[in-house]
Amino acid sequence: MTENTESSDDHSHEAVQYALTEDGILKVYSVGETTVLGFGGQDVPSEFNAAHYRAAITDLLVVNNCQTVAFDLTGVKFVPSGMLGLWVSLRQMELGPVVQVFNPCDDVQEVLQVTKLNTMLEVREVDV
Repeated sequence: MTENTESSDDHSHEAVQYALTEDGILKVYSVGETTVLGFGGQDVPSEFNAAHYRAAITDLLVVNNCQTVAFDLTGVKFVPSGMLGLWVSLRQMELGPVVQVFNPCDDVQEVLQVTKLNTMLEVREVDV
């Protein structure tokens, strides 16, 4: 995660977040070879626009020559199936990035295991 010296609390990355999508839900935590995105601890609404998210993420990754895109799910209890599909579509892009999922809750981990997405995505526990 991005280090922020202005704040010493456990959620210091929040100070550097900015919204990637018009709905303000998907946020950028850090950009570069590894780009970290997250939802600010909020569940992803089931009615989110997957095509819009995919376009915004793809543009961000291309502009920054990103090799890895990580989604921080800290505090997220629900991920709709459309988001799972979005992760797969990012992984399948030509010269697509490595897709990582940070800190999924037990329910999301179970979904990743049942769908076998945990074999396509890197699932990690990280300190944030």
